[in-house]
Amino acid sequence: MSTRKNTPLQSLRVLSGIVLISWLVLPLVPLAIWSFAKGWFFPDILPKRWTLNAWEYTFSDTAGVIDSLWITIWISLAATFLSILIGVPAGRALGMYKFKGKELIELLILAPVIVPGIAVVLGIHSVFLFMGLTNTVTGVILVHLIPTLPYMTLVMSGIFANYDAAFEDQARSLGASPLKTFWHVTLPAIMPGIIVGGLFAFLVSWSQYILTLLIGGGRVITLPLLLFNFATSGRNDITGAIGMIYILPGIIILLLTAKHLSGRSGAVGGFGQI
Repeated sequence: MSTRKNTPLQSLRVLSGIVLISWLVLPLVPLAIWSFAKGWFFPDILPKRWTLNAWEYTFSDTAGVIDSLWITIWISLAATFLSILIGVPAGRALGMYKFKGKELIELLILAPVIVPGIAVVLGIHSVFLFMGLTNTVTGVILVHLIPTLPYMTLVMSGIFANYDAAFEDQARSLGASPLKTFWHVTLPAIMPGIIVGGLFAFLVSWSQYILTLLIGGGRVITLPLLLFNFATSGRNDITGAIGMIYILPGIIILLLTAKHLSGRSGAVGGFGQI
């Protein structure tokens, strides 16, 4: 019975994975330690006193962390849903069709990513003020489309650029309705792109601070705003506890969707289920 030896390339990949994980995880270690520390001063390697006070305060009614967490989740999910709703047809148009002014439209889609967010939101603030959308959750959701929609549209544009519409024609020729064609043929084929684009959109919306602050007017308190307030007040212990909660959804979403990030197109398999 022979044992399989690791090749140098495989060893390099394992080493690269370890380095990448370490690069991502190690900066979070001090954050986790601070959340359990009761004072941590140089040159101590570890705190001398440990406590759960920060976590007890974080989950108390007076902290407002739980309320901010639910508001942040709702805003991010709503912004992601709207980004998918708009980004899928927009990505199809950009990826599958050639038309006059396409390059200009692509540039306009990228503009919110290129232009600083504060410049964009200052321009749109007066419009939202006139429409009565400032200081509201609805206004914050809509303004989050500015940074999230470009990611969703560009991801879907790349997906549809390699998409074969002949499967849809075959489904319709066999009597499938437009809804069945989309559900059994188009959707399985573009699902990996929707997952990747949705993941980006959710995380971008989740981390917004400036847009939320200016449009929410300090009345819509999301987790980034709360985290920044405690960080600037010098409460490192509470900042550490809120910070651990803040990064948790991103890690959970990444773990749940990792198997879909390199998923194969399901158009052919889904076609047989019509």
